[in-house]
Amino acid sequence: MPETAPDFSAILAVLARHRVEFIVVGGVCAVLLGAPVGTFDVDIVHSRSEQNLDRLSRALRELDAHYREHLPRRIRPSREALAGSGHHLLVTTSGPLDVLGSIGEDDDYPALLHNSEQVRIDQDVSVRILVLDTLIEVKEKTARAKDRHMLEILRAMKEDLPE
Repeated sequence: MPETAPDFSAILAVLARHRVEFIVVGGVCAVLLGAPVGTFDVDIVHSRSEQNLDRLSRALRELDAHYREHLPRRIRPSREALAGSGHHLLVTTSGPLDVLGSIGEDDDYPALLHNSEQVRIDQDVSVRILVLDTLIEVKEKTARAKDRHMLEILRAMKEDLPE
């Protein structure tokens, strides 16, 4: 794990530069939507198409990604493992990255794509994130203790939106 603070924009920039098809979900998505919350990792749901798995594998190699739960060993995610619907909890040179085949039972990349939008995070980098309503739905489904506080903030944001 890096000794410095995570650089989530660097992780997203590498994924974007490799043209990985992904949607930012979770805390970083909330931050990009304007929520005043903190988060400890980047969560993405990726397309599991053959071409995208190749691009994702190259990006993860550049980020020196390996599984967090197997430290101090440095086990890297295989392309075959990334093709599944499971969760890959990784650490990179820029901080923690959770690569998710799906969230929930049916919320994979194709299912979430129509509920996402492109946002610019830097002059040269734009990424796809969940829209606010969908992020709220995802957080309601998980109902984890850490999501309840974020849900309050997200709902308040929604109430403040012009109709």
